[in-house]
Amino acid sequence: MPISRSMTRLCVGGLAGLLAAACCHAGAAQPPTEKQVSSFFRAVQMDDASTVRKMVGTVVNANELNPLGGEPALVLAIREGAKEVVQDLLAHPGTDLERKAVNGNTALMMAAFKRDGDTTRALLDKGARVNQAGWTALHYAAASGDDKIAQLLIARGAQVDALSPRATGAVTPLMMAAREGQDAMVRLLLAKGAKPGLKNTEGFTAAQLAKQAGHDKLSELLGGR
Repeated sequence: MPISRSMTRLCVGGLAGLLAAACCHAGAAQPPTEKQVSSFFRAVQMDDASTVRKMVGTVVNANELNPLGGEPALVLAIREGAKEVVQDLLAHPGTDLERKAVNGNTALMMAAFKRDGDTTRALLDKGARVNQAGWTALHYAAASGDDKIAQLLIARGAQVDALSPRATGAVTPLMMAAREGQDAMVRLLLAKGAKPGLKNTEGFTAAQLAKQAGHDKLSELLGGR
């Protein structure tokens, strides 16, 4: 389930780990010290754009993962609402829009969950991927109930019946919206062709998930009894 029920997974080792480390530090003269990394991510979190501009790409690679929380700078900045830093990182040529946090979150997912329409659009305009295996930005928009972001994602090709990983129930955005009681979102997804009859790995439909969460009227809208 997105964010509040975090899905931690990180598997890097052997040669793959060496390659990932080399990639993370590419563009910097030498690997940053622990203190420099800490200062960089503190600046990101505090929306200290001046410090971020001085360090990114020279001292710390834009795609370095924060040792505290495992998020790349762009994901962290979006989560913290650090608007100036977000703009600078989007303008920086070395920023990988698809760089994931250790729990699998991408910048687009975070922007959708935080109901940040401007950043969502900026990411899409720069080529951020709408669809991927597992959790997608539309799942996050459905859970948070932001209709405008959901409409934008769907207009850019988001799969309305995308499935989360089986380990997390193989739920669709419609199921997320139903469980969270997002009436307007449920209506939007149905209008866009979402299939209410799909079941998660436990055999529950969106209507049944809404019923379990106490959203009886929403369950009826979805065909439940």
